Amino acid sequence: MFGIGLPEVAVILVVALLVLGPQRLPEIARSLGKGLAEFRRLTSDVNREISTARDIIESEARQHERTRREDERRQQIAAAAERAVAARATAATGDTAAAPSSELAMALGEAVPPEDAGPPPASALPTAATTPPAAAPATTATRATPADEPPKRA
Repeated sequence: MFGIGLPEVAVILVVALLVLGPQRLPEIARSLGKGLAEFRRLTSDVNREISTARDIIESEARQHERTRREDERRQQIAAAAERAVAARATAATGDTAAAPSSELAMALGEAVPPEDAGPPPASALPTAATTPPAAAPATTATRATPADEPPKRA
């Protein structure tokens, strides 16, 4: 306590007894004790408030970090979806050099089959429902009826 030992405290008490007298010394000691107790109570209240405020700030920072990570993850998912759509469109146009099948599978989050595994399953191929009309191949499996075809110019 402030680097004061027992001999120093004894000297202070003797001086206080001589200056204040034996009648007022107990009153002053009692007042000093009450003052110190009040000071300790106030400092513990302040420490508790500071601790509470620190906990609130830390929880808000954790929540902010969690939200930031979720937003970052959503952005990554959106970017992956955009890449998948672009890869499907590229695959639908037949430009296999621009988007190899392994890149398409990675963009879709699918496992990449080994090279000698054969053709991919039909569910992995783009369908007319998932392919945009502008990216549809020029030839289709069904033949247009003569009424649907524009007149040919000779």
